[in-house]
Amino acid sequence: MAKAAGLTETRVGDIVQAKVDKAMMDDILGPRVEIAENMRAIYDKVWDRDKVVIISDHYTPPATIAQAEIVKFTRDWAAGHGIDNYYEFCGPCHQIMAENGHVLPGTLVVGTDSHTCMGGAFGAFATGVGSTEMLGVLLTGEIWLKVPATIQVSWCGLLPPRVMAKDISLKTIGCIGHAGATYKAVEYIGDTIKALPMDERMAITNMAVEMGAKAGLMSSDDKTYDFLARHGFHPAPMETASDVDAIFENVHVFRADELKPQVASPHAVDNVTEVGNVVDTPIHQVYLGSCTGGRFYDLVAAADIIKGKKIAKGLRFLISPASAKIWRHADAAGILAILADSGATILAPTCGVCVGLHSGVLAAGENCLSTSNRNFIGRMGSRAANIYLGSAATAAATALTGHITDPQTL
Repeated sequence: MAKAAGLTETRVGDIVQAKVDKAMMDDILGPRVEIAENMRAIYDKVWDRDKVVIISDHYTPPATIAQAEIVKFTRDWAAGHGIDNYYEFCGPCHQIMAENGHVLPGTLVVGTDSHTCMGGAFGAFATGVGSTEMLGVLLTGEIWLKVPATIQVSWCGLLPPRVMAKDISLKTIGCIGHAGATYKAVEYIGDTIKALPMDERMAITNMAVEMGAKAGLMSSDDKTYDFLARHGFHPAPMETASDVDAIFENVHVFRADELKPQVASPHAVDNVTEVGNVVDTPIHQVYLGSCTGGRFYDLVAAADIIKGKKIAKGLRFLISPASAKIWRHADAAGILAILADSGATILAPTCGVCVGLHSGVLAAGENCLSTSNRNFIGRMGSRAANIYLGSAATAAATALTGHITDPQTL
């Protein structure tokens, strides 16, 4: 934040006027929300078209005429304002930002989606903003921010088999609480974190906002730069770890080798318990996807459990890879075929299921086990449905049995 504000240092509580490196808008909270008739002339003066990214992901593929009109408006606005960084039918915005080099270590990234904090896995300060706040960013390229205090979360030890980053995230949220990190930065450290691939790291920082956090942070390292290089980006390496004398508001220490698969029960993300406490809960739909799940690592974990088996009778197993690139990679590797042969339905990369917009809406009385990031009332369809959150491994195990199942028991 000091770098973005042109300062040598900042302290907790400071208000800084910071220059934005990348500004992201999606279709659901993008141009259609922000543009009022009396702002059209001003909107012709976007501060830096190369630093604006627009992604249609929530309403793609459109299920209604209204959704199609929104996507068309977003597409036309991007073209009309010379925004070359426009993506459509490519997958959830945060994954697209990561794959296309829009989130780099040491940068300040803002987006009109609360899970923009996922970019912290790359050593960026990435945070969600409201649509009216984004209007100011588009016009000036700047934003005022208060420097947050930091909560440090340390995970040490090796994860047991079939325990994943999603379980780390849920355990952390369960302990800190849904508002326990409000307007704080949550920094994840420890040898467990260092051992995780980028796919898994992103699953953790993505959900920092579920504790109320302004940002989720991880130090960039060789894995960060290897990921970027594989996607064609080669930024100069920089150190993003906290100083050795940094002061933290709180420090939480966890043992990964003692962690069991976790589940968040309805209707709060911090309503977390070990999967063994909710086994046998009947499930009607399993969803593997979203910007928290559906990455290649998740798909492989699910295929490892489900290969050669069939899903439970009467259960829907919906799979939406987290991006078009991941879809093609998983297809070429034979992973999608394994999952489809089990009875799973392979969907386009989309946010639609996670937000209950299309492609798999829940009916009243139905229970869903989802790898997504929220289980609020009405999130995925009927307000009388129930959503449980778990890892890709827990999702695959549950799909086989028709009830919530500990993947370690299979």
